[in-house]
Amino acid sequence: MTSPIKLGGVHHAAYRCKDAKATVEWYSQMLGMTYTTAFAEDHVPSTGEYDPYMHVFLDAGNGNILAFFELPNQPEMGRDANTPIWVQHLAFKVGSYDELVAAKEHLEANGVEVLGPTHHGIFKSIYFFDPNGHRIELACDIGTDEQYAELKRVAPLMLEEWSQTKKAPRHADWLHAAANE
Repeated sequence: MTSPIKLGGVHHAAYRCKDAKATVEWYSQMLGMTYTTAFAEDHVPSTGEYDPYMHVFLDAGNGNILAFFELPNQPEMGRDANTPIWVQHLAFKVGSYDELVAAKEHLEANGVEVLGPTHHGIFKSIYFFDPNGHRIELACDIGTDEQYAELKRVAPLMLEEWSQTKKAPRHADWLHAAANE
């Protein structure tokens, strides 16, 4: 079945924050994002319910927008306790390994605890948390066109095997070898 929908990319991804102003300042200072827009309402436009909010938007580059909602009348922010903390994260691309290392140095110099770089075979990345508890990843691609083509080729095979067995397929084990070089 073919979908009639033709997506033009991600308009924005929205998350909750504890403090809109502190979040904008952190993303601006730590990741160099530009604060572009804010919406504030007392009633939610889509539902009409009373729930005052501040909705802020930051430009992550190339038209990619990250947004946050501060919701002062809602219970304190939490996270899904049934999902490991490493699963839910936002990953942003940087242009090179040198930029990744420089980002790590910048973050650590500003008191942010950083994990990595971690080698994933076709990209390297670092991990850290924003002030709201959201896990952030910065990644730089290092793979070859041939490696990306092979991953695309085996992706349907891996998904089918996973859906049958719920055990990790071995079609891309070469990624681990590349990461250990």
